[in-house]
Amino acid sequence: MKSFAIVGSGAVGSYYGGRLAKAGNEVRFLMRRGCELVRKTGLRVESTEGDFFLPEVNCARESRELGPVDVVIVAWKATANHRFAEVLPPLLHDGTVILTLQNGLGNIEALSKLFGVERILGGMCFVCINRIEPGLIRHTGGGMVSIGEARGGATPRLRELAEIFRGAGVECEISDDFEEAQWRKLIWNIPFNGLCITEGGIDTGTLLAMPGGEDRVRVLMREVVAIAAALGHEIENEYVEFQISRTYPMKDYRPSSMLDYVNGHPVEVEAIWGIPHRIATERQVEAPRLQELLMAIMTSVASRPKPQSPE
Repeated sequence: MKSFAIVGSGAVGSYYGGRLAKAGNEVRFLMRRGCELVRKTGLRVESTEGDFFLPEVNCARESRELGPVDVVIVAWKATANHRFAEVLPPLLHDGTVILTLQNGLGNIEALSKLFGVERILGGMCFVCINRIEPGLIRHTGGGMVSIGEARGGATPRLRELAEIFRGAGVECEISDDFEEAQWRKLIWNIPFNGLCITEGGIDTGTLLAMPGGEDRVRVLMREVVAIAAALGHEIENEYVEFQISRTYPMKDYRPSSMLDYVNGHPVEVEAIWGIPHRIATERQVEAPRLQELLMAIMTSVASRPKPQSPE
């Protein structure tokens, strides 16, 4: 694993790709917006763990300009997954591994169907990060990455990739059961991303400060725990309280889906709320607050001004 391509060079892709490049890895960025500017001015990351600057960034607007690599890191929104078959093939050689660092469910399945499950690794980021403008990323907390095989288990290539991330200053853990890890992240993403949208585009601190805000979050989290349990994933109740308590220090953090909503970009409704709700229905799990939230998000997204061109 000597060469990497970042597909989707927004906040997540630019931050982790930047860390990998700073550590000396060969990193190529697929960057639709701001590519020419970043080529000229470089990539700057303002981070609680130390600012850094990459004066030279290998970026392109089309994947064919980047060529095959050892690891493709998919960091774009799940709303762009319909472009997998068009964008990814020029980046692949026979041994290329594809790591998805995307929110929600369905991403691994979509990649496996197109490129074979044997290529696919799942990944999740637990990080507070925003792109301020092309070439400027602001990291305000966290950063841990959890990775796992699509089929489960710890493999040599997982261990190799984890060491590469750690060598780049990124905390990285290996998950033996990546599906459960996905549900653990949804416990945070479903309420905080969703309620910050339906309240009109607020930050996490404002949500928690609202009368009944914490209780609304807690009820949704417990519904997600119940859905996960129906799939055989037993998540302890203490995890819910931990997720709430860890969010208070984030203060005015703006979740990525809320930013997509207020900026007129596509929102990952299906991946984060739609699929979990469908699973709840199929497994006959009572999740009235999730259903209510999903309907409210769909209404909010449908009633906003016409979206801008997606990044």
